[in-house]
Amino acid sequence: MDIKQEIQKRGDFFNKELEEFLREGSPKALYNAARHLPLAGGKRLRPVLAMISCEAVKGDIINVIPLSISLELIHNFTLVHDDIMDKSKLRRGLPSVHIKFGEPTAIIAGDLLFTKAFESMHNTIGDLKVFKNVEYGLINCIREICEGQQLDMEFEKRKIVSEEEYLEMIRKKTAVFFKYAAEAGSLLGGGSKEQVNALSQYGISLGLGFQIWDDFLDVSSNEETLGKDIGNDIRNGKKTLIACHCLNKAKGDEKKKLEKIFGNLNASDKEVKKVYTLFKKLRSAEYAKKTAISYCNTAKKSLEILPDTEAKQILNAFAEYSISREK
Repeated sequence: MDIKQEIQKRGDFFNKELEEFLREGSPKALYNAARHLPLAGGKRLRPVLAMISCEAVKGDIINVIPLSISLELIHNFTLVHDDIMDKSKLRRGLPSVHIKFGEPTAIIAGDLLFTKAFESMHNTIGDLKVFKNVEYGLINCIREICEGQQLDMEFEKRKIVSEEEYLEMIRKKTAVFFKYAAEAGSLLGGGSKEQVNALSQYGISLGLGFQIWDDFLDVSSNEETLGKDIGNDIRNGKKTLIACHCLNKAKGDEKKKLEKIFGNLNASDKEVKKVYTLFKKLRSAEYAKKTAISYCNTAKKSLEILPDTEAKQILNAFAEYSISREK
């Protein structure tokens, strides 16, 4: 099975629906800013995950299109604001929204995407009780994402963050989104309680593995491949699993060097590379890689109760893809 092809096939279908939903509006500058990131591409993993989860319980994916659009818009809303907070200049190989349109417009564009996400949700057709559960799930998901983002920023100001604290932060900031996509997709697909619970567990494990693999890519890839600034996490003192592991393992001169550079906004490219070297020397990058693979295996195990369908095979391949991708 070619998982990239399966994702692309659903992504292409989704893109047409998204473009139709994000029609131009007025003021033009605002709508251009709001459309800039969502229509610039992206992996579409969250909407595609909702679609496949619906298929896995033998539901009709047409029923999850409004949800899928909502998921992608919320994701992009967080990216627009994240890039402002992190002072990131690149996203998906293009200028970030605040770089292209200015910070004030970028903030409002993010807010507009947030609003449009709920507009899309109200296009959902089906049982009102199920809709209310799905909509409340989205509200709860966004709340946890906000909490996770605040924790992420607070951790930047601390010298040491434990692995447990880091995992709770990414559970809120990233993994709950994958959990919600899989859970809501199966709910709208008519899944049983056991199936919904299984896909919920799949989503949380997938999300944890996905984020930790992102951490790994940031120290093993390059800016051209990732399409974003790769030195920002070091300069901002971003606590990834790799950083947490390294900061806790480093001793003596290596610890002093790490503490001097990590979180220094004026660190040179040469100094940033020294931190990357330490990440590899202390096997922190390898530790993150193994942890991501472990979560991937847990995600696949969660699917055992689902019927043996092509969608289940795709979900298994999806988990494998999350820890084998290059960006």
